Amino acid sequence: MLNSIIEKVKMRGDILLGKVYGYTDQFSELKEVLLSNTFLVVPSIRYGHNQKNNLDIQLVIDALDVAYTNELIDCFCIVSGDSDYTPLVGKLKTMGKFVLGISRSEVASTIFINACNEFLFLESVASPSNKKKATSKDDTAAGSLQDLCKLICEILDEQTDADGYLYASELKNILLRLRPDFNEKNFGHASFGKLLLDMQNRFGSFLVLNDNYSVKVHLAGEACQEKGRKKTITKENWMEVFKAILGRYKEEGFDRVNPSVLKSAVTNDYPEFDENKIGFKKFSDVLKQLERERLLKLELNEAKTMLVRIL
Repeated sequence: MLNSIIEKVKMRGDILLGKVYGYTDQFSELKEVLLSNTFLVVPSIRYGHNQKNNLDIQLVIDALDVAYTNELIDCFCIVSGDSDYTPLVGKLKTMGKFVLGISRSEVASTIFINACNEFLFLESVASPSNKKKATSKDDTAAGSLQDLCKLICEILDEQTDADGYLYASELKNILLRLRPDFNEKNFGHASFGKLLLDMQNRFGSFLVLNDNYSVKVHLAGEACQEKGRKKTITKENWMEVFKAILGRYKEEGFDRVNPSVLKSAVTNDYPEFDENKIGFKKFSDVLKQLERERLLKLELNEAKTMLVRIL
């Protein structure tokens, strides 16, 4: 999950400084990810009754220290949904810094969400489409090329301009941030442009265009297989669709999600989704039917916000 967060941030730019607060040996499985991305760790030292508050204060001090002393850093990413960080966000924004927030939907404070320049729910960041698939030495060249094509589709879906285009040079820079060992020669091509044309001809997931000596790339409409946009939800299959998405979140370790996040996941896979077309007046009616089918349970948190508990 941490790797998915880091990759989402890397699509936006280089991570010049990363810190993890509250690290202990119980998170030792994260060592490889942290070391390979040059993250610093602030260990959790038990003292007193306000352990979390101590780390919160340390995070704020470090963030402000960096904001005042390092002009190269113009964007901060805070992986938390705690409203206590809202004053920090406000201060960073007054200094001209861009603030990206990431958190589980079930604990994200509305105040903190609205304070950030941009906010992403962890359920979306850690979705299977962003999960790095394990590869082995036995992978065929074609299989590796298809994996690369899928990754490029994800980048294009995230980073294209208002017209849906991304310069090939910028695309390659993003690829190198995500996969530092990437080299088009490993796929048998002398240039990145020729590699893109090869994938265009093989898979048809994106189109490569020449524009005044510059090369641009954009998704080929509904051709990207990962998006599954040709499928539709009907009265016959809607429950299976929701069951699959709920199961996906469960596999990722999410026990509860915000209903808006669930609906967003459905519309992401099925842009034409409308609860009226499957026989319901409101999305809440869909949730109630799923609750009757024992696929989920509707709950209220301390702030009286409705949450979906996945069964």
